Amino acid sequence: MGENKRLMLAGEWYLPDDPELAADTERRIGLCAAYNAPVPPDAPRRREILELLLGSVGEGVRIRPPFHCDFGYNIRIGARTFVNFNAVVLDTGAVTIGADVQIGPNVQLLTATHELGAARRRAGWEKAVPVTIGDNVWLGGGVVVCPGVTIGADTVVGAGAVVVHDLPAGVLAVGNPARVVRRLEP
Repeated sequence: MGENKRLMLAGEWYLPDDPELAADTERRIGLCAAYNAPVPPDAPRRREILELLLGSVGEGVRIRPPFHCDFGYNIRIGARTFVNFNAVVLDTGAVTIGADVQIGPNVQLLTATHELGAARRRAGWEKAVPVTIGDNVWLGGGVVVCPGVTIGADTVVGAGAVVVHDLPAGVLAVGNPARVVRRLEP
């Protein structure tokens, strides 16, 4: 494994302009193109593509195309999770999605962050910070989950919310930035 990929996977600052990462991107492009094809493959082939693309995929997972990711191999999805159209998962870092999760259309799960300093940002430095979505979470349409965020089990995030901080289990959160508005019944 090359140095930039090792740094990326370790959550350290790295330069993404790297031949090994470019090859990983080409692999992802081919698999996503097959998955997102206008004439969709049959269900067993679609499942096979997900198993090749993702780090792990639980039983009964359904992802509606189009689906987009950076690499795929950093994504783990628990059983019976549903991901609606136009999901974007920037998985330079680990993305863990629990079981029985509902993800609305146009949701973005982002692990990549960039330097704030202009010179290093211009040079292309980035860092991957994991995102974790607990079991039985519902992310409404258009939700954006920012790098480093953990969303606790049984939480609901309202449509269009931008989640910049961790959310505890069993709450309703809305807005930009997302804020907890109440606890939910178990």
